[in-house]
Amino acid sequence: MSFTRFLFAFSAAVLLGACIPRSDTGGSLPPADPEKLPRWKGFNLDAKYRLEKNRPFSEEDFQIIHELGFNFVRLPMDYRIWIKNGDWEQINEEALKDIDQAVEWGRKYGVHVSLNFHRAPGYTVAKPEEPRSLWTDPEAQRICAKHWAAFARRYKGIPSSRLSFNLFNEPRRSVDPADYAKVVGLVSEAIRKEDPDRLIIADGLQSGYSPCYEIVPCRVAEATRGYQPMAISHYGASWIKGSEDLPPAWPLVQPDGKVIDREWLWKTQIAPWQKLEQKGVGVMVGEWGVFNKTPHDVTLRYMEDSLRNYQQAGWGWALWNFSGPFGIFNSDRKDVAYEDYRGRKLDRQMLELLQKY
Repeated sequence: MSFTRFLFAFSAAVLLGACIPRSDTGGSLPPADPEKLPRWKGFNLDAKYRLEKNRPFSEEDFQIIHELGFNFVRLPMDYRIWIKNGDWEQINEEALKDIDQAVEWGRKYGVHVSLNFHRAPGYTVAKPEEPRSLWTDPEAQRICAKHWAAFARRYKGIPSSRLSFNLFNEPRRSVDPADYAKVVGLVSEAIRKEDPDRLIIADGLQSGYSPCYEIVPCRVAEATRGYQPMAISHYGASWIKGSEDLPPAWPLVQPDGKVIDREWLWKTQIAPWQKLEQKGVGVMVGEWGVFNKTPHDVTLRYMEDSLRNYQQAGWGWALWNFSGPFGIFNSDRKDVAYEDYRGRKLDRQMLELLQKY
């Protein structure tokens, strides 16, 4: 089903009283192009980022994001959710309806939706690894381009102010820049063949931390990450080796006496990307945040310095995540006095900090 047909069916259901009214409550969104991205502010919604945890997106999430003053969601997704019987050649149209619905809720509530292949055909940072390499295997490249082309056809005509495509998630340090540029070019071409005006965003190299100049000719924006230093953002995280080696503090003083603070963040995480911006490439922070084992006071000080830098740089951002161990809701921190918000546990201090910037 095309997205146009989906909207027709959805509207018909409204007229029949089968659905809630589709009134726009979100207002307009700022224009967006690859040369200059808006200062979006929002969250990653993780309903589909792993096959084993796949669930529908929630309209209430979009509604709350809007009413709290935010205007952006990144949807990290696992392509295995929409293939038939494990065959990556076959796309299951029925499985895409949840994504259609999320795009529609973005329109309804004035929230930009950025679709991301967190697990793309041929590449993932998660386990298990893909059997073929997207960066070197022509078959994986063909399939990945096929999937993105299908999405481009499905959502053709939706303004880029409302919808963008974020191609992959955090290409590892082992990914060769020339290989990455080849794949970004191939996939971007497949998308633009179906929808020439679609806004495309590509993560930087080195797990998203390093600008990729090799893809500048592709006319795509780039996304960085805001997790450095990992000793703060991922303290106590079971999947990060050595995550408890240093007691978290902010500013952080390393064993050699070096001070890690807001100035360090600017020099190492912001300034290198400003050089890319000078080439006419828009930049945003696709993920950032702090795991729930870091003390709350340290978390808030670190987050405020990050937010001040993003504001000064003029960059938009998406917190990982909305609800969960990094988020403003249901984060299960032991040192937070949560506030009830529609049956959710709200970290009011973190929310107000995000709203401030």
